[in-house]
Amino acid sequence: MLSQNLLRQYQEILQAYLNGRGEDQLYLGQQLSKWLLAQNISPEEIIDFHRTALENTLDVPELVRDSFALLTEVMIEYGNALNEHWNLRYKQKQLESEIELAVAMQQTLLPEFVPSFAEIEIGCISIPAKQMSGDYYNFVRHGEAACSIAIADIVGKGIPAALCMSMIKYAMDSFYEIMVDPAVVLRHLNRIVEQNIDPSMFITMFYGRYDLLMHRFRYAVAGHEPGFWYRKSENRLYDLEGKGLVLGVTREATYQEYEIEMDRGDVLILLTDGVTERRIEGEFLQREALVPLILEEIHLSAQTMAENIYRKLLYLSNFELTDDHTMIVIRRL
Repeated sequence: MLSQNLLRQYQEILQAYLNGRGEDQLYLGQQLSKWLLAQNISPEEIIDFHRTALENTLDVPELVRDSFALLTEVMIEYGNALNEHWNLRYKQKQLESEIELAVAMQQTLLPEFVPSFAEIEIGCISIPAKQMSGDYYNFVRHGEAACSIAIADIVGKGIPAALCMSMIKYAMDSFYEIMVDPAVVLRHLNRIVEQNIDPSMFITMFYGRYDLLMHRFRYAVAGHEPGFWYRKSENRLYDLEGKGLVLGVTREATYQEYEIEMDRGDVLILLTDGVTERRIEGEFLQREALVPLILEEIHLSAQTMAENIYRKLLYLSNFELTDDHTMIVIRRL
């Protein structure tokens, strides 16, 4: 309830305003409204407060008095709606804060640096379509002998995708000290995913190991977007072979391995479907349309190449990014 002292002060402000309608009284009214808001005073209480002050100040006609009853009822509903609005805003801010924390945690799951080697260069770009990405990539360095590379797309977005990403990351950590064949890695990850995620979710993944001594690249695929292999001797881009069931569908899935030999100047382009599934002039980008874009940049460094292809695709799609875009470029020097 509002105090009698506050009522007298308000009556003085009201009387002064009605007599002179000055800016000073309006300013005092604004300051009073801030105090009332801070005290969580409801709109109907304020109307009753104003009605009482008005009756104590003027001879108010009966019809005007009666009109306050209607105004009070209107403001009761308004106040209820306003409270619900502010409750929703509070919950939204809480959710935004949680998402910001999840985004920060998700960033810690991705490699901080791209590894560098004397015989190959690696470029990487990963741009989320929204705050949280469903794409995942990782590099597992095995000294100077080999480097394992993973790129994955978690079907599902937001916090559930981030939780899946953490599961994949920590499962892969177990392979840091040893060089496990890519097919074995996918089989191991598939069992973990199948046991621990909702049946409505699954993960596509490409996992390969680059032998830095023999320059052979062995890989296995779990339903993931095929990459490209550029052969410098032919100046031609090939699709990387490979099929396999996505992770998380059945516990007994097995995966086939493939191997290619990298000559000097050869390039591997690994990507997620966010690279290819873009709308350009109202139609989805066809995979073959991506080939000339890649060939235009093939002479550049791995990192510059990845960045230039992203910028060109973003321009062609009218700067709309509807899905996460991740690309890894590996060039033998």
